[in-house]
Amino acid sequence: MTVFTNGCFDILHAGHVDLLNRAKALGTKLVVGINSDESVRKIKGPDRPVQDQEARKAVLLGLKAVDEVVIFDELTPERIIREIMPDVLVKGGDWKPDEIIGADFVIANGGQVHSLPLVEGFSSSKIIEKSRKTNWSAGILPASETVERSATVIDRSLNEHREVFERVIAELKPTIAECGQILVDTVKSGKKVLICGNGGSAADAQHIAAEFVGRYETERVALPAIALTTDTSALTALANDYDFERIFARQVDALAAEGDCLIAISTSGNSRNVIAAVMAARNRGCRVIGMTGAAGKKLASLTDACILVPSERTARIQEAHITIAHIWCEMVDEAFV
Repeated sequence: MTVFTNGCFDILHAGHVDLLNRAKALGTKLVVGINSDESVRKIKGPDRPVQDQEARKAVLLGLKAVDEVVIFDELTPERIIREIMPDVLVKGGDWKPDEIIGADFVIANGGQVHSLPLVEGFSSSKIIEKSRKTNWSAGILPASETVERSATVIDRSLNEHREVFERVIAELKPTIAECGQILVDTVKSGKKVLICGNGGSAADAQHIAAEFVGRYETERVALPAIALTTDTSALTALANDYDFERIFARQVDALAAEGDCLIAISTSGNSRNVIAAVMAARNRGCRVIGMTGAAGKKLASLTDACILVPSERTARIQEAHITIAHIWCEMVDEAFV
């Protein structure tokens, strides 16, 4: 009985070992999928992984519980899961069953899906963050900490803005192009673009939809873009019962078709209703573009391509999202010239 689990496994810790041992106990053979180096960078940022893919693979193969390790280049392990056809699919407890990529496929083939509780206190990201703070205490400061604390709000904000956009220019151009091409292909094939976002990101979603539908800079045919809403009064035709975490997902179920594209916006990357919409879109055969911040690794790992703005400040993230969306509109404009 084959068990499959996946992750980056960048810095192996006791929590990983515990999860892998319990996963192996659910079957007879444990296959571990790991993200390639390029895939990790797209999910976690340009400073990851700490160890390259071959080193991560070697460490995992040294564990008694692990029988095989496969490396995949995509952001999600869906292709690998369909190839391996595991009997049991396992993820850590920070992933709810309805968020696990490949769960529907495994269940449809008579398999099992488990979300196993994690051992508290262990995290690769926290280990790396602790190391960075040690460097900061030694006087090695990141660029964002070099702005004098006595500076005015205006100076601090503009400096943060400049630093974020300098990193966007240096790090995100290939991903911006990849996402833009997905949108161009979607529009050229006559399909829809759906956009969802929570809180402040809801305003971003409406802004982006308005740009696609009626962009004032050019005279072209309006494009089919829909901003999904959390206004429950607009949902009476879609659902009789109210469940906030399923609002976007129900709208995707009602409006989306195979070949459409969903732009999912969450500055934290952990918004439950945005992630539910992503899973609903994937189930309908839609492409998914994510827009999030530096901490949005969960959303990034569920998409076809994701903009990971290198900041954890909501204002800075949203500024970058709007700017990038305007670039995408210009790419679509150019494709229709």
